[in-house]
Amino acid sequence: MSGLPRSIRDLDLDGKRVFVRVDFNVPLKDGVVRDDTRVVEALPTLHLARERGACLVLASHLGKAKGAKDPKYSLAPVARTLEARLGAPVAFASDCVGPETEKAVAALRPGGVLVLENLRFHPGEEGNDPAFCRELAALGEVYVNDAFGTAHRAHASTAGMAALFPKDRRGIGLLMERELTALARVVTEIDRPFAAILGGAKIMGKLAALRALVEKADVVLVGGGMANHFVAALGLPVGGSLLEKEGVPIARQIIDRCKERGVQLVLPSDFVVAPSLERAGEPHAVRTVAMNAIPENAAAFDIGAKTVDMFRRMTRDAKTIFWNGPMGVFETKPFDAGTRAVAQMMADSPAFTVVGGGESVEAVREAGVAARISHVSTGGGASLDLVAGEVLPGVEALR
Repeated sequence: MSGLPRSIRDLDLDGKRVFVRVDFNVPLKDGVVRDDTRVVEALPTLHLARERGACLVLASHLGKAKGAKDPKYSLAPVARTLEARLGAPVAFASDCVGPETEKAVAALRPGGVLVLENLRFHPGEEGNDPAFCRELAALGEVYVNDAFGTAHRAHASTAGMAALFPKDRRGIGLLMERELTALARVVTEIDRPFAAILGGAKIMGKLAALRALVEKADVVLVGGGMANHFVAALGLPVGGSLLEKEGVPIARQIIDRCKERGVQLVLPSDFVVAPSLERAGEPHAVRTVAMNAIPENAAAFDIGAKTVDMFRRMTRDAKTIFWNGPMGVFETKPFDAGTRAVAQMMADSPAFTVVGGGESVEAVREAGVAARISHVSTGGGASLDLVAGEVLPGVEALR
């Protein structure tokens, strides 16, 4: 990972219309924001820009809008939440481009804030359409990308429009800067020993990151549905556990590569199994079995207590720990125990700890230990792409 792009701290903002790509893709229910974490994380950048006399034009996507207006994905409720959190008036534009939006932008005064309607109401956003890029760019004199969670997407607002601003008028926000600085410590500036913990339901979606971590880490610990592929690769039964058949030979390759490199590959020694998730509440349906004894009529839904103890021992001396992916079906009790235990282990560790976005973030927050993690990433896909050594279009466009 090469040096960071220019920071918002180094841009001339005074009296300028500053287009900030934020990540306000928050959960909504009945028109109410259910979790405003992403709004709160944007505040440091917004406060700095307002203090410097900027006129703020904020743009984001929300949900799975597919190039057409959809009221359930409107950013209007998010604008109201931002107003409460910011402690200042926040205007809302009913579209992200067009004459009315241009008027609303022109009416801004230094310190003023305008939230644009969902970018993905226009097909040009995900299509990175040049004409749409020009329309968006016309709304600002300075461009700032503070949306790390979408930095791996080559969309109009995250990549295409950035090139339309002079180099000294484009940069990253404080959240993006913090993300890139922290993740560099698990990509290029690693303090060893380095332990990587990977979980989640499937192996194929995280294959690039898994391969990259095998080349970087000293210890690789595998849990969740991903672990089933390694069990199968060893010729052991997995019962009815989740399995992507094409992932089994890949797991075998990973095992062999770890041996070649002298990397310690740590697989679960026991699993919590049940005939099905629906029977999770039945006292005799759930039990713990050894790694090599998953019954034919059951599936693995979590790692067992012995595995948790082993993970603790294997990470005890680590100076850097990266974790992405739950250890089981943590939204269903009692299969949340392994994930919660790893969250607690991360919080208790004196190492530099990074939780790489996605469901792992939800887990550390639910466990109440997020404040004790060195860095909790806001972008699951972006953090995994970065760890895998892939180029992030939203960052490269600003270099």
